[in-house]
Amino acid sequence: MTQPTIPANSSDASSPQDNAWNCLLALETQMLLERLPPTPFATSTPPTPSEMNPAPCFDVSAAPHTKIPHPALPDTYDGDQAGGERFLQSCVTYIQLSGEAFTSDALKISW
Repeated sequence: MTQPTIPANSSDASSPQDNAWNCLLALETQMLLERLPPTPFATSTPPTPSEMNPAPCFDVSAAPHTKIPHPALPDTYDGDQAGGERFLQSCVTYIQLSGEAFTSDALKISW
């Protein structure tokens, strides 16, 4: 074990109590450092990027499949001329959001 040295700071006039605390702190730090095991990279090459970025904790492909919720059906058209444009737009929006269900124009029209 090496003896700690009191940090030299020529710009400050330290009190004897500050010097004692600094010496005690340096001694305790040195004792803690000597207890640490040697680092694994002390004699080897630096880690590669893949070693520095480990794999995620879980496999995303193993996640359960969830269904995407379907959009709400358009309201029933009551024949009101003023609400016709709104009803037509809600039908178009529903068909666009449910694209996988409407694979042809015939299905879109018959719906």
